Amino acid sequence: MDLFEFALLSSGVLVLLVAGIVLTFAIVVMPGIASMDDRGFLHAFKVMDRVIQNNHPVFMFVWLGSIGLLLLAVGLGLFALNGMERVVLIAVGVLYLFGVMVPTVRINVPLNNELQRRDLDTLSIDELSELRLRFESTWNRWNVIRSIVAIVTGVAILVLLLRV
Repeated sequence: MDLFEFALLSSGVLVLLVAGIVLTFAIVVMPGIASMDDRGFLHAFKVMDRVIQNNHPVFMFVWLGSIGLLLLAVGLGLFALNGMERVVLIAVGVLYLFGVMVPTVRINVPLNNELQRRDLDTLSIDELSELRLRFESTWNRWNVIRSIVAIVTGVAILVLLLRV
């Protein structure tokens, strides 16, 4: 296995692990806490997010590693691949960055940060309801998008690996 194949395989594994993280939030975590009252829901999410925001080492390795190794694979693939396989690899890299990472940075993380700044114990029932309404639907919508894109790109990377 050469460096390109290693980068492609490693990035595929990490991208699929990211897919697993966001998919778990989409199909287990968010539906699980959705039945809680507004304060409970917001508090539960805030506590889980704090684990991530405190730079959990495994999470950071998987999340940032998926970006770094995919960029490395794309860079090496420019020299190792030709034709349609090169185009597919570039498209996969762009799709992952713009379909998973950009929404994370531009939508999900700002929503998380807004929630982290709020003292939930001082908010009225109406304020909690409004905060949850602004947070939950947007966060969930973009998380589903991130899940689909991460799954598609991870599978595409592994299929491409089988072809090289």
